[in-house]
Amino acid sequence: MTDDLLDAFVHANREKNLGAYGIHLHREGHDPLERRFRSDDRVNLYSVSKTFTAVAAGLAEAEGRLSLDDRVLDHLPELRTIAADGFAEVTLRQLITMTSGSSHEWFTYQPIEVPDLLHAFVAAPMAAAPGGSFLYTGSGPYAIGRVIARVTGADLRAYLQPRLFAPLGLHHPGWHTCPLGFPLAESDLFLTTGELARFGRLLLQGGEWEGRRIIPAAFVERIPAESVDTSSVTDDVHYGSGYGLGVWLGRDGTYRMDGKYGQFVVVDPRRRAVVTVTAHTEQDDALLDALYDLVLSGID
Repeated sequence: MTDDLLDAFVHANREKNLGAYGIHLHREGHDPLERRFRSDDRVNLYSVSKTFTAVAAGLAEAEGRLSLDDRVLDHLPELRTIAADGFAEVTLRQLITMTSGSSHEWFTYQPIEVPDLLHAFVAAPMAAAPGGSFLYTGSGPYAIGRVIARVTGADLRAYLQPRLFAPLGLHHPGWHTCPLGFPLAESDLFLTTGELARFGRLLLQGGEWEGRRIIPAAFVERIPAESVDTSSVTDDVHYGSGYGLGVWLGRDGTYRMDGKYGQFVVVDPRRRAVVTVTAHTEQDDALLDALYDLVLSGID
């Protein structure tokens, strides 16, 4: 593997104005390759944050604090009195895979104008039976963060600090919070390109980092495997192949963390590679195409 792989991307980024801040390529058995287009500052990862939230749920499950098959209200019994008809059957897995069936839609760019976003989510009318319909929204991941806080006694960021952030050398990353002080979970975690690349490499390595087991290998395998169909809501080549535990399924057996304005981590188990990009772009599809066509395809 040579720098030529990234040279092609650098050229495309400049000629097509793709907006990348930096790109990092890791391939097992090779030195990492990286190119910077500005300083490697911590940036908002947007929906890449959802993958960190899903991993937090997997860690809590491994510790016996919850199961993804648990019903949400089993951990929040005080909300049964306000829950919408049918919400009692919603599971934690369905929150992560965006298949709760709830009509509630919220993302962090929208102001929180209710006393408690979790209460609003639980009380919102059901639009479909749990597990039967995919609706991409930040409501479910936010609720997962609240469940983790309930079962562990620590908010999402504090829970991940000794279990994930510290072992990877991600020193106290910022994570914006709701008015009640809980991390937003679905977005607004801040890391550098290089820091984010470590997380991608951790998943490629089955949850092991420098000889230490960080995430159970079985859970890492489940991240893309426990996926739901998304073809009924989009025929976009990048988003119609399915959604797993906080990741989108991609081309050639890849899966991807995906955040607004071009925050991407593409994990490629077949090629044993991970490519990470942070950016500010309105050309998300073009940036993704460049990662596949100019970088990953060149490894073959």
